[in-house]
Amino acid sequence: QVQLVESGGGSVQTGGSLRLSCSISGYSNTGYCLGWFRQAPGQEREGVARMDKDGRIAYADSVKGRFTISRDNAKNTAYLQMNSLKPEDTGVYYCAAREQVATGTSFYWLSLGNWGQGTQVTVSN
Repeated sequence: QVQLVESGGGSVQTGGSLRLSCSISGYSNTGYCLGWFRQAPGQEREGVARMDKDGRIAYADSVKGRFTISRDNAKNTAYLQMNSLKPEDTGVYYCAAREQVATGTSFYWLSLGNWGQGTQVTVSN
């Protein structure tokens, strides 16, 4: 059974930084794509960043240059380093993962995989 557990959320002021972690278990190998989504109050969940099994990365335009996704396959852990945070980054952040066979991925495709429970990020002025 695949399980994802996020940690590292919290409250920061504008311009601050946070590092989210996602511990992933239940996959027999590292052949999975992983990523981060977020959901602000009253808004739909949106893809933030993803990294496929070969290290290819995609970011939402709104976070390019500020957020960095990474993974430590030895620790089965994904990270999201968030810098220069803005109030519009506020929301619940979710980690997602899905076994990957082909080379192409998308946020929609990844959203059909496994999810964590989410961690709250609040950015205030």
